[in-house]
Amino acid sequence: MKKQYDMHCNIAQTLNLIGDRWTLLILHAVREGRRTYKDLQEGLEGIPTNLLSSRLKSLCEDELLSCSLYQEHPPRYQYELTDKSRDLDDIYNAMMIWGDRHLHKSYKCLKHKGCGGAVDIQYVCRECGEVIRKEDLIAKPVEG
Repeated sequence: MKKQYDMHCNIAQTLNLIGDRWTLLILHAVREGRRTYKDLQEGLEGIPTNLLSSRLKSLCEDELLSCSLYQEHPPRYQYELTDKSRDLDDIYNAMMIWGDRHLHKSYKCLKHKGCGGAVDIQYVCRECGEVIRKEDLIAKPVEG
């Protein structure tokens, strides 16, 4: 049984879903086009087979991946991202931007297709559409 954070915190509860070792890399591999167990195993060098199976099962149970049978004998499945996991794109992008800024060696960086310039993430208010500076953000408890 995997350890869970028992905290009333969005970050802790999100980490309960995606914070295990290999989980984000599995989702990223599916995002990059690896759909079958074999493809994932080949693309995630060093992942133990039992761990890959366990993580795929958890990701499907948590509705971060959908699973469909593509071969009956022996049974083989393919995995697809769900809307819930596609919402992690901003997290992947933020991690790439952070890595480009702070890692000794950066492997990929986000660029604007139009001009080739580096990009940053910005926050936009869902109510009024105003672009918000990081300094003007506040985390407030959810009522109800």
